[in-house]
Amino acid sequence: MAALKYAGLDDTDSEEELPPGWEERTTKDGWVYYANHLELKTQWEHPKSGKRKRVAGGLPYGWEQETDENGQVYFVDHINKRTTYLDPRLAFTVEDNPVKPTTRQKYDGNSTAMEILQGRDLSGKVVIITGANSGIGFETAKSLALHGAYVILACRNTSRGNDAVQRILGEWHKAKVEAMTLDLASLQSVQHFAEAFKSKNVPLHILICNAAVFGAPWCLTEDDLESTFQVNHLGHFYLVQLLEDVLRRSSPARVVMVSSESHRFTEIKDSSGKLDFSLLSPSKKEYWAMLAYNRSKLCNILFSNELNRRLSPHGVTSNSVHPGNMIYSSIHRNWWVYTLLFTLARPFTKSMVSEKKPCLYMHFCIR
Repeated sequence: MAALKYAGLDDTDSEEELPPGWEERTTKDGWVYYANHLELKTQWEHPKSGKRKRVAGGLPYGWEQETDENGQVYFVDHINKRTTYLDPRLAFTVEDNPVKPTTRQKYDGNSTAMEILQGRDLSGKVVIITGANSGIGFETAKSLALHGAYVILACRNTSRGNDAVQRILGEWHKAKVEAMTLDLASLQSVQHFAEAFKSKNVPLHILICNAAVFGAPWCLTEDDLESTFQVNHLGHFYLVQLLEDVLRRSSPARVVMVSSESHRFTEIKDSSGKLDFSLLSPSKKEYWAMLAYNRSKLCNILFSNELNRRLSPHGVTSNSVHPGNMIYSSIHRNWWVYTLLFTLARPFTKSMVSEKKPCLYMHFCIR
């Protein structure tokens, strides 16, 4: 009690009543935190009881959650025509009893997609995954479909896309999966895909931009752009723009950009610090496959960050993720040297077999 008195926390009779200068707030996900206006700090634990809490249930009828320009959550009462930063659900909080942490974090490099999705019911969720007929994209599509989501495999090769659908249906005949044609090397194909999807009149809750080429020789697309840049970044950029209105209407929704740790080993600015567009779609003389891949992945991250800044106030979040180093998939197929390197690294990286899916970014898809 002496310590409480010294800290000024013994002014109230109830341990649940906040001391002067403190305010109770909630995050977008419903977790309760406490703001100390005197010391200008925040914390998860109640300043007197030390307990952690979260709100229970949904918002009352007529209420809606919004986010202001500073990223702070506020609430609109449409019935009484008023707004407040106080969450009306704070009257119905439940105590959070966190499990004592173990030496192994909840999700790590040994986690599988099925472990992350354990207990999740994704019925009613609509998901688009680009490049989903093989590799990480296929394992992600299968895992989400097996948990009830309606998954669209957006693939360049329609035949391989349909084969992937049949493999998923072979594991669960009730899975809701479909293959649609999408060639990211053609902006016209991207437009046709978006139009075909919109014609279905379904929401879009998760868009996973997974497709990529790696180590590809220099060539121009039908749009006269260097292929690695267009397939890995620009095609996805255009796809998100075309589907942005659907994502907004489907909120809460999210975009997941599958990037790479190799984005750190490049630059897209000139000597004066300005964006150098010639680096993004270089000529054959200036082209190096690895640098082109790295630059496209850096563009993925920059785009994802800006997309999240613009759309998160509207209920659409965006994350860029690194799925793991040198996972043995088909991405290295363009040059035998890369195939050799990936083969040598295979014993030390995550496996693509079903029981060890390399889908650490699954957490960003469904959290």
